[in-house]
Amino acid sequence: MPKYSSALIVGTGPGLSASLARLFARNGLSVALAARETGKLAALAKETGASVHACNAADPKDVAGLFETLDAAGRTPDVVVYNASNRVRGALVDLPPDDVRRAIEISAFGAFLVSQQAVKRMLPRGEGAVLLSGATAGVKGFALSASFAMGKFALRGLAQSMARELSPKGIHVAHFVIDGGIRSAARPVPDDKPDSLLDPDAIAETYWHVLHQHRSAWSWEVEVRPWVEKF
Repeated sequence: MPKYSSALIVGTGPGLSASLARLFARNGLSVALAARETGKLAALAKETGASVHACNAADPKDVAGLFETLDAAGRTPDVVVYNASNRVRGALVDLPPDDVRRAIEISAFGAFLVSQQAVKRMLPRGEGAVLLSGATAGVKGFALSASFAMGKFALRGLAQSMARELSPKGIHVAHFVIDGGIRSAARPVPDDKPDSLLDPDAIAETYWHVLHQHRSAWSWEVEVRPWVEKF
């Protein structure tokens, strides 16, 4: 199994991405955090020793520049996590087309751009990992959520195609179906429903396990959901 040393997390916020950054840092990986808005990442960066980078994940020039910056700093990532997503909710006939386009660009096209830059660097080494964060919407489209379903279905298709192409070349591609709500300060677990929301630290542990699977038993997709979640 490869020994990973440097991680990039794109779409960093206070939930799963923060849990992953802490877990990676505790296990000795250098961490880079990328987000469109970086103002709220100072505390996490200080805690984890991470570098912080402003990046519009749906902009090819921004994404290429992000990887070039990491290359120049000697921090080319061998683990890349894509957590960015966007949605606009509403009845189909009421959805603003420009908002829908933007949502799909962030959820899916950005994942393609980041994965492309990552894989270009991983192929010569014959190893690396690309971990893509999906959602229930990637396997089941809900009413009033067309843009999110389109973006997450596309992300899942990207992951499946990449896994089939790149696994034989030593690159582990995995897609995670986050099937349920994630616990946060703004969304605490109800007292009468213990563990009914996903613990971001627990999700991060699952990513870590998949990252360290032996290549004779790689997963390309893993679902995680609370024990009481209907599916």
